[in-house]
Amino acid sequence: MKTALASKSKQISISPDDPFVIIGERINPTRRKSLLESLAASKFDVALEDARKQIAAGAHVLDVNAGVPGGDEPNLLAGLTRAITSEFDVPLCFDSANPAALEAALAIYEGKALINSTTGESRMLEVVLPLAAKYRAAVIGVITDEQGIPATPQARLGVARKIVQRAADYGLPEQDIVIDCLALTVSADSNAGRITLDTMQLVRQELGLNLSLGASNVSFGLPDRKTINAAYLALGIARGLTAAITDPTIPELAGMIRACDLLMGHDEYAIRWIKAYRAAQKAAANA
Repeated sequence: MKTALASKSKQISISPDDPFVIIGERINPTRRKSLLESLAASKFDVALEDARKQIAAGAHVLDVNAGVPGGDEPNLLAGLTRAITSEFDVPLCFDSANPAALEAALAIYEGKALINSTTGESRMLEVVLPLAAKYRAAVIGVITDEQGIPATPQARLGVARKIVQRAADYGLPEQDIVIDCLALTVSADSNAGRITLDTMQLVRQELGLNLSLGASNVSFGLPDRKTINAAYLALGIARGLTAAITDPTIPELAGMIRACDLLMGHDEYAIRWIKAYRAAQKAAANA
């Protein structure tokens, strides 16, 4: 099953048969003071530099969040969308819990976007799914619902089924639903990582859907987060994970993903691996 995304002239396919898709997470003002201050002033220079760096580091899609406290999010997200698409040809993932902001961005976007996200809660499904259908967007479905976060892989699978079934009611095909199996921090629950990994495998086996993950959540509160996040992504890829919202400018993560693509047969003749290695060697020599 392939989930297709597109910018004005570039297409990206999320599937187990394609290279792993990196959704760059950095255009998000949460805990990023410089970006927050620039967006609050309706300036997009910091966001554009983040876009440039992430694309150069290998991001296939950019997650875009304009959630500034007290700000006019619909206007900000629309303005940020215009600024990015005028400079870069890359599919976008609109990250907002504000329906008006989502619609403002989707209405001006030329391509097929990804919406981040809906849960399995009826109130969320009834807002996000009609927008996805109207603008022919794909949607990340986070498998939590009115009862909270399911404790077992089987219960999380049930929420994934609900999201797919409700999407079908609005005319959204199952290939346009990307499931987030919900990474929780292992510092609070040592079994949290394993439950999510088992859920990934179950959703892939039972529903065949593509999977995304906000991978950095797993290491929250722990030292050496880069190593934990890289290991978690590798374990997820082995269980069917096809995309992740992460920071491609972190060398440990980008290198691990390239290695997984190579070992999964998604890098013919190791061309991308060798190219990246040579580029890194050249950069080190010129430093």
